[in-house]
Amino acid sequence: MTATLTAATPSSAFGQESGPRGTRPWPDPAEHSELQLIRTLFVEDQPADVELAVAALSRSGFAVQKDVVDEKEPFLERIRGNSYDVVIADYRLPQWSGLEAIQLLRQENIDTPVILCSGLLGDINAGECLKQGAADYVLKENLGRLPTSVRQALREKKLLDDNKRNQRELARSNRELEQFAYVASHDLQEPLRMIAAYTQILADRYRGKLDEKADKYIHYVVDGATRMQTLIDDLLALSLVGHKGIVKRDTDCAAAIETAKKNLEVAIKKSGAQVELGPMPFVEADPALLPQVFQNLIGNSIKFRGAEAPMIRIWAEKQRQEWTIAVADNGIGIAPEHSQAIFGAFKRLHTQAEYPGSGIGLSVCKKIIEQHEGRIWAEPAPGGGTVFKFTLPVAKPTPRVEQ
Repeated sequence: MTATLTAATPSSAFGQESGPRGTRPWPDPAEHSELQLIRTLFVEDQPADVELAVAALSRSGFAVQKDVVDEKEPFLERIRGNSYDVVIADYRLPQWSGLEAIQLLRQENIDTPVILCSGLLGDINAGECLKQGAADYVLKENLGRLPTSVRQALREKKLLDDNKRNQRELARSNRELEQFAYVASHDLQEPLRMIAAYTQILADRYRGKLDEKADKYIHYVVDGATRMQTLIDDLLALSLVGHKGIVKRDTDCAAAIETAKKNLEVAIKKSGAQVELGPMPFVEADPALLPQVFQNLIGNSIKFRGAEAPMIRIWAEKQRQEWTIAVADNGIGIAPEHSQAIFGAFKRLHTQAEYPGSGIGLSVCKKIIEQHEGRIWAEPAPGGGTVFKFTLPVAKPTPRVEQ
């Protein structure tokens, strides 16, 4: 049942009752600035124990606005109708327990911290309480420790709230950035295409008819417009990765690699590249995005090849609930200090003249793998070259259908 609802200070009560939202507002904290107001829900069937706890908190500088319940239904009514800073629950009640209160909060998606209290040391298992989600536990014979537990719980709750707020802000910022990149690159394509087309006409029509400097300037314009077109195309490709969400299902890595090889058929023949494939698994991935990862990694190995023809080996290793897939080459390699920087958008380690391109391919790989909750990194290959490795979840077993 619900006990009398009062608010206590070290010397007096606020003189206000609290109840479900809409019946009477909480006190204004500004009126009691010398105290720290905490809105507390007690889960307790002994009024005397509630008063002892309130007194312990009041002596430590808390102004306690309290509700008291001792059964499940009133508890649900209170947590659904009010916002509490902390729940202080008896570990064992006649009808239910403080651990069940934690479970109910979790079911309601409410992250208010819960401090469990117990009358006897033998009643409580500290490890089990913390494992079940309690912020702390306090023996009723040692309520002097309750204010410390409450302060720690409030600090941890604030850190949790700040972290959630930062994550929401980061997610919103990322969405806005992706939308901006998409709109900017999409809208820039048409005017740039027109510039590139007309500068190319200028180059074809007036090459050799003007002086040498004019030919050189026209060449610079055509080259710049072409490179800008490539950059915008790549920016659009990056912004479109997962733009409409990803659809994960059992995906054959071998089939994804074959698709990538077909898309790279001209480059593979021209470079004389050999692609060796070990046994490949099924993974939980988007079948439209996985080939793009292999295409970018294989293409990267072909582009940054050494004096010999590219030799690319691909294999997979299972570790618990994920596959680690490796793409190794015999190319020019990557210095260890650049092994993370190469995954940044438009990050280049070489000049445009040495190796053309925008430096967006590895960024696309990273974005796709991270959207699948995986990781991607680069290691030096034994004997020279680079090994790119990434992880993907193991494919879920297909349920058997009884005939």
